[in-house]
Amino acid sequence: MNSMYNVIGKKYWILPDCELPQPGDSVAKGHESVIIVNDSDVDAEINVKVFFTDKDAYEDIKWTVKAGRVRCFRTNNLEDMCGFEVPFDTQYALKLTSNTPIVVQYGRLNTTQANMAFYTTMGYTE
Repeated sequence: MNSMYNVIGKKYWILPDCELPQPGDSVAKGHESVIIVNDSDVDAEINVKVFFTDKDAYEDIKWTVKAGRVRCFRTNNLEDMCGFEVPFDTQYALKLTSNTPIVVQYGRLNTTQANMAFYTTMGYTE
């Protein structure tokens, strides 16, 4: 496994443009995903903070990604979100804080219209 000096990633990430779409009637159901790669030799313990336009942030979401692994978290999956129900069609943002460097990608599949849209982007980090 990599030493901490060669690990790719950052400990702090922001995903500013989240919006969980309705599942829709298509075979492929609308959803959002947060994909995390842990290139380090320790398990990544990640705290997730959810920001909203018109209400206080929510902070009781904890994710783990094993050392040297990748994991996808679905925002419409209550188990992945530690029981927190993300509202449909509502603008929000996520802040991820990890104990070890990680790489974060966000994806959204919107199938609520005939021309479905798939959108992915890297998060912002310093």
